Amino acid sequence: MSSTPLPHWRPPGVPARRPLDGQYVRLEPLDPDRHGTPLWQALQGPGADPAQWDYMAFGPFATRSAFDAWLSGNQASADPLYFAALDPASGQAQGLLSLLNIVPEHGRIEIGNICFGRAMQRSVRATEAIYLLARHVFELGYRRLEWKCDARNVRSRQAAERLGFAYEGLFRQHLVVKAGNRDTAWYAALDGEWPAIGLAFQRWLAADNFDAAGRQRRRLAELRRRDPAERGTAG
Repeated sequence: MSSTPLPHWRPPGVPARRPLDGQYVRLEPLDPDRHGTPLWQALQGPGADPAQWDYMAFGPFATRSAFDAWLSGNQASADPLYFAALDPASGQAQGLLSLLNIVPEHGRIEIGNICFGRAMQRSVRATEAIYLLARHVFELGYRRLEWKCDARNVRSRQAAERLGFAYEGLFRQHLVVKAGNRDTAWYAALDGEWPAIGLAFQRWLAADNFDAAGRQRRRLAELRRRDPAERGTAG
């Protein structure tokens, strides 16, 4: 059987090392000199969430020097390409995340290595950070955006589904992480799915979706469903 032709598709460029600005969060290329201290406080300081390291291939870090060496290695890397997530109001970095497994010739890319401090977890900033990276890669022309996590990582799996990534299956004995087996759950969003996913993000992030206390009026998953008025006469 011959493959499906893609007459109008061309391999995209590599994502740029540049800031991405949203309403609630700013993503900046990782800079240990500027971001190191607030990231150390957010990820390793008093009140940090120790569970965030449970399924990561790195961390936690016993010393600040080890943490700084890790950040410096990430800064020098083009794949993964790391971004610090900043609260625009304070200018402080509250987490970091990356684009990785960047394969322009196939239009494939992944979001991963997500480490958010407690102040950013389950916040509008966390959702918008994912939206900004997703929008960036699909605007570049990527066909497939992947999300992978340890199959035991319930928080990551729930986040993937909430954000609109479709579950594609389990890769058994996929990796050895911290001397232990990792079965990997695979999720992805495709370019043909992005218009609906991206529109739901925009609607969720809109100011009128939050009440005076900052509580969401409609959930993101709900907004991905087309409203009856938008369906027209379609079944």
